[in-house]
Amino acid sequence: MPVFPEEPEIHESLPGPGVPFPRESDAQALRTPAAGSSTAATPSTAAAPSAATTAPAPVPGPRPAPPRPAPPRADPSGPPARTAQIPKPGPRRPAPAAPQVAVRQVAATAAQALERADESVDQLLDSGRNPGSILVLTVGEAHPWQQHELSFGEERYWAQLAEGGDVFYADAALTRPARREVVVLVVNGGTADRAAEAYRKALGHATALVVVCGSAGPAAAAAAGASAGRPVPA
Repeated sequence: MPVFPEEPEIHESLPGPGVPFPRESDAQALRTPAAGSSTAATPSTAAAPSAATTAPAPVPGPRPAPPRPAPPRADPSGPPARTAQIPKPGPRRPAPAAPQVAVRQVAATAAQALERADESVDQLLDSGRNPGSILVLTVGEAHPWQQHELSFGEERYWAQLAEGGDVFYADAALTRPARREVVVLVVNGGTADRAAEAYRKALGHATALVVVCGSAGPAAAAAAGASAGRPVPA
């Protein structure tokens, strides 16, 4: 008889120490679902929902502005940059001429000058002039009204000049600032040089009209002649 080699015997593996022997009931329990369960058990291997999927999505912030383009650099090989041209100053305009003061000549001797001056003041007031716009200057003896006002004291006398409410009488050598529309110059004495100087000062005090009662020199006569061709303010 032929001799067959012996087949190795297959032995069931024995569990290690501390491991219980498997029972047939345990294997059957794994294959059979629990009684009364309507749905299949969730596999133990299913992963729990992560916190990243349950957290609310972050609100996006404002988008950053696009970067501004840098200013173009000048090409050194190109044409030179234009510089701002400063306009050349034009011709200077002449300063406006000061208003010309009219001159009215009243013929009178030194003895008649005061009387002619009073008549001129009355005519100015009758024409509508304000008394505070008239200044009377005497070259010789002081006007009687000036002497009367000085009798109350110099403080009261000069206060009338500042107030400007009435005709003011003063000496032709007046040094205080006084500007009136009309100046009546009374040449009732004094030298010719003093009369001419008084006339120049009267032009500085008047803004519209100088009335010369008497002779104040060639300059006053020439100015009065030039004013004769145009209307003289009353």
